[in-house]
Amino acid sequence: MGRPMTIQHATLRQLQIFTAAARSLSFARVAERFGLTPGAVSFQIKQVEGHCGFPLFERVGRRVVLTEAGRDLLEHATLILQALDNADRRMQALKGVTGGNVTIGLVSTAKYIAPHMVSRFQAERPGVSIHLQDGNRREVNAMVAKGEVDLAIMGRPLDEEELLAEPFARHPSIIICAPTHPLADAPSLRLSDLADSGFIAREEGAGTRALTEACFHGQGFSPRIVMTSSSNETIKQAVMAGIGIALLSRHTVDLELALGMLRELKVEGLPLMRSWYIAHRRSLPLLPVHAQLRSYLLERGQAIIDSIQAGHRALASGG
Repeated sequence: MGRPMTIQHATLRQLQIFTAAARSLSFARVAERFGLTPGAVSFQIKQVEGHCGFPLFERVGRRVVLTEAGRDLLEHATLILQALDNADRRMQALKGVTGGNVTIGLVSTAKYIAPHMVSRFQAERPGVSIHLQDGNRREVNAMVAKGEVDLAIMGRPLDEEELLAEPFARHPSIIICAPTHPLADAPSLRLSDLADSGFIAREEGAGTRALTEACFHGQGFSPRIVMTSSSNETIKQAVMAGIGIALLSRHTVDLELALGMLRELKVEGLPLMRSWYIAHRRSLPLLPVHAQLRSYLLERGQAIIDSIQAGHRALASGG
């Protein structure tokens, strides 16, 4: 009789498929990512379950969740895949490889500047392929900490012991309103003047939400939030519709300000000036291409952002 099948018989690809399925809880998404059919993904998961001797997923109502065995295997499979990835990074670094793939985590607001930076970087290094993965501040912080992304463009990280982050550009935040808002033409305002105004805010976990609350709590009151959204675009449209005002990154609304679709409220103490950071996990070795992109942003990030804003102003003026 042969030896019984154990998890040691699972292939690397099966562990990759299981890990992706365990994180997304969507076989359809995993199928798209790996170029498989949902049925093929289910078959691979069944193979892994056969090696383990336990079901790894179960259905609770209309949701698919991990079983206890599934959660345990995800923890170990993640460590295995990370160890192999680290080994591959080290071997590539020893070879001095400068091309390759880069996965960048982006907080939602960074979507308005990152493509411009990536475009210019790739123009100088056409052999580099870049994948952008976005989320809110909490989600991107977790992506970096787990090694799911190579680099991240974000505000100050939540976990600075796990992550190494360096500032590369200024990041101003302002309060915006519709052009028809009663305060749109006010020459000067205090935050206390906005105590009764309805605010449209990002979701819990977003850096902009935390900044909005901290800004007002420092003045002894909380903003009156009338709507929340995980989308900066939805917030901008809601402000244009007159539902309320919002505190957002200027980079998010720069084009609309230049075109007169939104107005910036002139509030004492604003804009709130923070920094953009390029971050990576301290314990994860950077491949040459990752280090090159990091250095590129540190050297040219601010200049690229300035050129984006200049382009918006030229567009608005018809230049």
